Amino acid sequence: MPVHVSAAVAGRVGRRPEGLVDLLVEVGDRALDLAGRKPVDLLFVGAMAAEALGETENLVPQLADRLNLEGAGGVRVDAASASGAAVFHTAVQELAAGRAERALVLAGEKMTSQPVAEVTRVLARSLAPSEQAAGASMPALAALVAQRYVSRFASDPAAFDAVTVQFRRSAQGNANAQFPTPVSPEEVASSRLIASPLRLLHCSAISDGAAAVVLERGTGPATVLGLGQGLDALALVDRTELTSFKATRTAARRAYENAHLTRKEVEFAELHDAFAPFALIDLEDLGFCGAGEAAAWFLDGRTAPDGRFPVNPSGGLLGRGHPVGASGLLQLVEVARQLRGESGSLALPSAPKTGLAQSIGGLGTHVFVTLLGSAGTEAAA
Repeated sequence: MPVHVSAAVAGRVGRRPEGLVDLLVEVGDRALDLAGRKPVDLLFVGAMAAEALGETENLVPQLADRLNLEGAGGVRVDAASASGAAVFHTAVQELAAGRAERALVLAGEKMTSQPVAEVTRVLARSLAPSEQAAGASMPALAALVAQRYVSRFASDPAAFDAVTVQFRRSAQGNANAQFPTPVSPEEVASSRLIASPLRLLHCSAISDGAAAVVLERGTGPATVLGLGQGLDALALVDRTELTSFKATRTAARRAYENAHLTRKEVEFAELHDAFAPFALIDLEDLGFCGAGEAAAWFLDGRTAPDGRFPVNPSGGLLGRGHPVGASGLLQLVEVARQLRGESGSLALPSAPKTGLAQSIGGLGTHVFVTLLGSAGTEAAA
């Protein structure tokens, strides 16, 4: 039974004075208005660290109370930094199974109220216990992945700079972006070293933000065509390779099979670029180019909004910001808006009919891939 996005809302990302509940209520109210205030059967909420970062407990009843949804059922979903995508998948599966007619899906994170060191420590909890015990952090392990990528493919590190430059340029048109100011390759290359070869502007920032969608049974411009998810070993040392994320490859294969589509039928993508090198790995793992080939795609503009295959026309995590629990749903909002013709200044030159969103939980340990497409395309959700 097909399911489509009937309303899609992204909140402003950055340092916000509001608490997590207020951020979620803001986007939820707007989504309900856009959907005509039709009755909602289910409320789904995604957040990674509401208690540790946002100091908020019991999210679903709080939001149901504020949004006047006490008559609906509800559940919270957590899949680390892929929580926004996970909660979307959960809601789609409930509606596709015929257990509800309409659902409000919310995802958010409040991160800036805590010191940077505390945020880093909380995010590291999604790593393997052995890595945590060794004092590893997300940027440190991402740097190991980047080092191996450069070494294996003799890749030009300037490609990492090109990723940030492109996404920051795209973010100029995004009114909700945390970083709407473009940067030059020289600015990226000279920014503060975090963990070699990663510099500050290669890394997504600590952010507050939220997103909301209303899902309904039936078809529309942003119909769910395919869902896929995959898992990999928690510890990097237990993986067969570091320059590719097995979980992404698994999730992509399942999503393409679920949708009865091939990668050649996907016209653009919103990819998880928490660190610039991940954008290269994502593009390869999803099958859009071969291993080691993504650097050239970014360096020659094939991934620009007016390029052969647009990637992150919203600015991605590097440009829009990365409120961890919200990012997966923010990506889906951007894909749905492109398909619904609601992207405004972010609209791609040629109106797309099919788009993909990929969201990573942890350091490539739990990945969700979602395919959305226009009405009339076969839905297999």
